[in-house]
Amino acid sequence: MTPGLSVRGGLLAALLLAAVACGGTAVTPPPVSPSPSVAPLVKTATATVAGTSKTILVGATTGMTLYYFTPDKGGKTTCTGGCLANWPPLLLPAGQTKVIATSDIPGKFTTLTNAEASGQQVLYQNWPLYFWVKDKQPGDATGEGVGGKWFVATPGLAAG
Repeated sequence: MTPGLSVRGGLLAALLLAAVACGGTAVTPPPVSPSPSVAPLVKTATATVAGTSKTILVGATTGMTLYYFTPDKGGKTTCTGGCLANWPPLLLPAGQTKVIATSDIPGKFTTLTNAEASGQQVLYQNWPLYFWVKDKQPGDATGEGVGGKWFVATPGLAAG
């Protein structure tokens, strides 16, 4: 319980008891609603990547594996046109201004405008993140090593 809530709850109980003792009527307070929070956009999962079990980054809503493209080094997007048809970017949801990730991911998240994808593309450690259309279910990592330039994003990914 939040410390502020326990103090308020105790104070409210004392006031209600005093009101009843003085002949007043006890009033039921409105319920305290939790603060709204935004669900994580990125989380970790365990998957077999090239025959080895690894902790990887996945889209939180789909559980699908996230990848980075080595030509994107330096935080730029070079996957355009037909490339985007096979490697859709992870985009920040409309109206959201900050990337939320689970606390077990130590690196830095940012975004950049990807006009061709019509949105704010999510970057991890300065690498734009993508999905691979040939992954069919959570845990698939079939994009690892494609063209020698596509790799599964992991929490330990070095800054690009």
